[in-house]
Amino acid sequence: MENKTPLSPHIQIYKWHISSLVSISHRITGIINIIAITFICLFASLLVLGENSYEMAYLFLNSMFGKFLILGLTWSFLFQVLSEIRHLIMDLGYGFEIKTTRITGLMVIFGSVVLTIIFYLIGKSFI
Repeated sequence: MENKTPLSPHIQIYKWHISSLVSISHRITGIINIIAITFICLFASLLVLGENSYEMAYLFLNSMFGKFLILGLTWSFLFQVLSEIRHLIMDLGYGFEIKTTRITGLMVIFGSVVLTIIFYLIGKSFI
């Protein structure tokens, strides 16, 4: 006997939209940010253990990988903030039209990249 019930759409059939990309990215960056906050607290606690312990964290954060990590975490936090603002507006009952969700989704994606670049330039004292 063959099962005639329809299958739920899966990744091979489902057409991706900006809203689904932002939603999945929002969840992933949330997990990344929780882990990052934990490590930030651990790095800050190294101050209590003395200058030698903090020096290791300082050297790591000034390495090429550390700078890349900081830049990535800056984007992650900014993406999360902009996505949360989008969700707050939607929780108030606005922005459910398809065109509006596309625009706000693109605003979250591009806004987080632009803000990351601005923060980088501020950190480099270019602005």
